Amino acid sequence: MAGSMPAARLTLAQMRRSAGRLASAGIAIAIGTAFVAATLLAGNIITGVTYAQVAAGFADSDLVVFDDAESLTDADIEAVRAVEGVAAADPQAMVYTELNHGGKSIFQGVIADASDPRLTPLQVAEGDLPATDGEIALPEDVAMRLGIGLGDAVSSSRWVADTEPTTLEDGTETYEGEEVVDKLTLVGLVDDPYDAYGMMGGAAVVSAPTLTQWLADESDPGSGPTTGTIVVALDDPAATETVRAALADAVPAATDVTTTEEHAEQVVAGMSGGQNLVFLVFVLTFAAVALVVAGLVIANTFQVLVAQRSRTLALLRCVGASTGQLYRSVLLEATILGVLASLVGIVGGAGLVQAGLMIAPAFELGVPLPETVTLSAPVFIAPLAVGLLVTLAAALAPARAAARVAPLAALRPSDAPTLRKGAGRVRAVLATIMTVGGFAAMALGVVLGLQGRIDVGLLAAVGGGSVSLIGVIVGSVFWLPKVAAGIGRLVGAAGPSARLAAANTLRNPRRTAATATALLIGVTLVGMMTTGAASARTTLDNELDAQFPVDVDVATTTYDGEQMAAMPDVVGDAVAGVAGLGATAPVTEASVATADDDVWVPVLAAAPDQLRDVVNTPEDVDALRPGTLVLPDTVASSYGLEDRDELELTGPGGTTTLDVVGVDAQYYYAFVVPEDLATVYPDLRPNRIWATVADDRDVNDTVAAVQDAVATTDEVVEVAGAVVQRQSYQQVIDVILGIVVGLLAVAVVIALIGVANTLSLSVIERTRENAMLRAIGLSKAQLRTMLAIEGMLIAGVGAVLGVVLGLLYGWAGATTALSSMGDVPLVVPWADIAAVLGVALVAGLVASVVPARAAVRTHPVAALAAE
Repeated sequence: MAGSMPAARLTLAQMRRSAGRLASAGIAIAIGTAFVAATLLAGNIITGVTYAQVAAGFADSDLVVFDDAESLTDADIEAVRAVEGVAAADPQAMVYTELNHGGKSIFQGVIADASDPRLTPLQVAEGDLPATDGEIALPEDVAMRLGIGLGDAVSSSRWVADTEPTTLEDGTETYEGEEVVDKLTLVGLVDDPYDAYGMMGGAAVVSAPTLTQWLADESDPGSGPTTGTIVVALDDPAATETVRAALADAVPAATDVTTTEEHAEQVVAGMSGGQNLVFLVFVLTFAAVALVVAGLVIANTFQVLVAQRSRTLALLRCVGASTGQLYRSVLLEATILGVLASLVGIVGGAGLVQAGLMIAPAFELGVPLPETVTLSAPVFIAPLAVGLLVTLAAALAPARAAARVAPLAALRPSDAPTLRKGAGRVRAVLATIMTVGGFAAMALGVVLGLQGRIDVGLLAAVGGGSVSLIGVIVGSVFWLPKVAAGIGRLVGAAGPSARLAAANTLRNPRRTAATATALLIGVTLVGMMTTGAASARTTLDNELDAQFPVDVDVATTTYDGEQMAAMPDVVGDAVAGVAGLGATAPVTEASVATADDDVWVPVLAAAPDQLRDVVNTPEDVDALRPGTLVLPDTVASSYGLEDRDELELTGPGGTTTLDVVGVDAQYYYAFVVPEDLATVYPDLRPNRIWATVADDRDVNDTVAAVQDAVATTDEVVEVAGAVVQRQSYQQVIDVILGIVVGLLAVAVVIALIGVANTLSLSVIERTRENAMLRAIGLSKAQLRTMLAIEGMLIAGVGAVLGVVLGLLYGWAGATTALSSMGDVPLVVPWADIAAVLGVALVAGLVASVVPARAAVRTHPVAALAAE
């Protein structure tokens, strides 16, 4: 205790005396912690946005009751509503009806008005929601296509089956029916802000009793309507777990009772091989990288600062300061600086993310974003801990070395660092072990990721990559100056300034390495993230192509016997006339029996060239040709057709045997050419139209244009725009990558600050030697040129190495995280790399020239007298 107060006074005095140098270190700490805070906040936002987009159909419900067999009855719904703590519960069901007005017809999905506003994702744009029978609310674009407004009437046509069967001449029984037309009054217009029903062309709304009756009309005679999903709103969300258990007991048929967030997490994991990539990639991995990089930048800057003050600390020993006092003084200084700068960084990081949220609506991202950031405990504690602990760790070794210096040693000139001491050999061995071991661990992580063990693989890849980067930085003192000097010799013909600059890179290897690694860290991060983002974007695009293989699907809704009726020519002409579409292809869907085991297989027939033009994964149907059946793995597993070399199909026209070609695709049909389908069903005609949306056209407008076109034909067909749902997921990806780009901007700032700090401190450290050069005849212009060339050499070498490491780390990370989705290509972002190298050279120039102005303004005699 006796020595604590003198150490505190000494610390505060030192901090006042070195305010300028501490400001440089403080900026590095603040930016590093801001990077960590912004990463964690962005990760929380990304998770929330992704989950909200996936679970949009559940609105703000607290719990969802699922039944995979879709067998939940009205009794189950009432049982849910009777559970204590349940405020409201509604089944999720949709009925399709033909809406007619003024000669225009639209096949429209209809849902019931929710019993609680929390249970519907739709919002009232104008008017009211239906309150009684005979009323309907329509999406704004549907009302516009029908040409009706509030108060107008619209006809709804539905097919209602008879309650009693009709006996045919052959003795079989069938249920006939009749078309029922309801007159409905438009009372409201609704908006779907989260595109919950975007793929179905939106959803109209009728009263709950009306939809219940329509569902009963559609049900098989003798049985009531059933559902597979019940959304639940609670009186008190804090009682979620209690009510969840009660719901599971009340509805034994339920296969799962879950929250919307848990369901969204399962869906996201299901799209990526069972792993929650949102958490693993964009939160855990990115935050871990941010922690490592911020730590390296802070450590690098503070070590230079403390090392440069070792002579001052030794002089304090001469005037009576004890070893313990100096040691505690440096650590206390690091603590104060680390805490203050980290707090500034946390506020700055939160402010950066908040600013992004404020300007995001101007870009019409199409996804819901929160209005304000939420500062959770991890967001505050993690950056503060990083700033404090890393600053202390950076100050520890220099403080120990300075405290051990004999007092009289402070009066001797400092020796230039050398690589011939024992510590150099220890450093070389340690750097080699960390570099080789780190790359080996990263390679192991990639292998584990390829085997499907993504969580463990990411841990190994991130850990190994971090260790290898530290090893490269630790060992850079041995090779980086030599590389810089070698390149410097190539420009040595430019004059003595260039030769001096090249020689300086070798003269003080540690200073050269410290300066270059500041930029190496930032460039490595930028290269890693741009490469990883580019590779991830390509991979995720491929996954979305597989999930949504066709942009627009127009299908008939009536049947001719057991098969879908043919597509009217007038509909095909109308679709072909839509300007926003690219290629179109007529396709024929059929359910065809196998001759051996009487399995009915869904088959789609189309001309190979036309089919490849409209599907998003044309390579999946490359094998389609006469005599071949292309069998996706999803269809094979669903119908027990695995390991088949050939398949015999039979129908009214006869039997045909086709060679089976299995493909790893997510289609719901097997593919054949029209000629092969004609051998078993000679009278079938195309009953679907598949189409693509042109690259330069708006997806929503084009799908709406298709719906407008078919509405004028007076034919009842269904238009499914899967491309709308695909775009909603694409928008989530765009937002995620946009946030990554924003964080990369922070990484560039970190790199520039690191270069400026280390080069500025380097110039201060070389005050006497620069003055000596001036005294023997070096002009001011030559001194500026020397420092500029030295800065650009060191920065250029660091940047080139950073680009190489960034490409390696980025590809390894993307491969590990996304391997479950398929092959992850190495996508080199050449434009970004060129920009990074250009910025690096400019950074080296600016960071060296600006401090050089102070060097040339100091008179040689005054500089030689300086400490």
